Amino acid sequence: MIPIAKPQIGQTEKDAVMAVMDSGMLANGTVVADFETEFSRFCGAEFGIATTSGTTALEVALRALGIGVGDKVITTAYSFIASTNSILYTGATPIFADIDQQTFNIDPVSIEQAVAAHPDAKALLVVHLFGQPCDMDAICAIAKKNSLLLIEDCAQAHGSKWKGQVVGSFGDAACFSFYPTKNMTTGEGGMVVTSRPEVADRARLLINHGMRVRYTHEIIGYNYRMTNIAAAIGLAQFARLAEFNAKRQANARYFDDHLANPLVRTPVVLSGATSVYHQYTIRVLDGHRDAFVQHLEANGVGYGIFYPFSIPEQPAYKGLGFSATWPVTDEIKQQVVSIPVHPGLSEEDVAQVAKVINEFKPKGVD
Repeated sequence: MIPIAKPQIGQTEKDAVMAVMDSGMLANGTVVADFETEFSRFCGAEFGIATTSGTTALEVALRALGIGVGDKVITTAYSFIASTNSILYTGATPIFADIDQQTFNIDPVSIEQAVAAHPDAKALLVVHLFGQPCDMDAICAIAKKNSLLLIEDCAQAHGSKWKGQVVGSFGDAACFSFYPTKNMTTGEGGMVVTSRPEVADRARLLINHGMRVRYTHEIIGYNYRMTNIAAAIGLAQFARLAEFNAKRQANARYFDDHLANPLVRTPVVLSGATSVYHQYTIRVLDGHRDAFVQHLEANGVGYGIFYPFSIPEQPAYKGLGFSATWPVTDEIKQQVVSIPVHPGLSEEDVAQVAKVINEFKPKGVD
């Protein structure tokens, strides 16, 4: 089976972990601080605050920006549920917008419609889905015009760029995930990046039980601190991120050039966007997705369906009063399939994936 994801862990990561283990300083410390400095600089931000996950990073960023009970946050209807759960954790209300049919990212036109319907909205949380940046020209203009705080969910977009500017540098704060399947990993972990010193200060208090001075708790905080062990992996992985992304992009180019099945639509990357292909997500047309994934399974090709439901229609959200009808999202969720694109693939693997996809022909189709 050619897997849909495969973390790239080598001797450098193992040596880095053992160095921390041998030091005896396993919890949050100088290794975490080094990782925060390196990664935030890469993102074009002044401050980095490492956390336990991408989800806690989102919650901390929202709380540090003052989002709370009674506030409204506009966000995408199509993403992993953490994007919206983090809003609910603060007591705020998500206001959903639909997605662009080509990129699957939040649609600026739908954002404007949401703003018109909810002029009291306080913030906009966008997700750079599958490694492709959102249309940040349009989004930044909307946020500025309507005095919206802007938060970037960059969990799937480490190193992605919009017109040469790296994601994570556009908003008031941005959040990354370092889950094992992401473009780089710390095992589990996340990070808030920001250039606003008051937001960074508040975020650092929030992740550390509200402490600036030991045993003096200024606010009610959390234990969302990253460990030195995780940060050691992160530093080793960060040194390889450019290599990882380049391999994903090369694999994606191969698929762009070689996938020729008329029932399959390859990803569209907007002009000005640089995708890092966290996923290579195709569309299977004419209602043939079920047959297509059965074909992949029968031929040893891993896949993922990200995501089979819109966020508003998730079972956990029943009774919360959210509409579950989003025309573009409701179409796309029935067509998408992500195929292996990760840097662990060999040339033979990539060629085999393309061959299997091109051979797909459902019964009854000439």
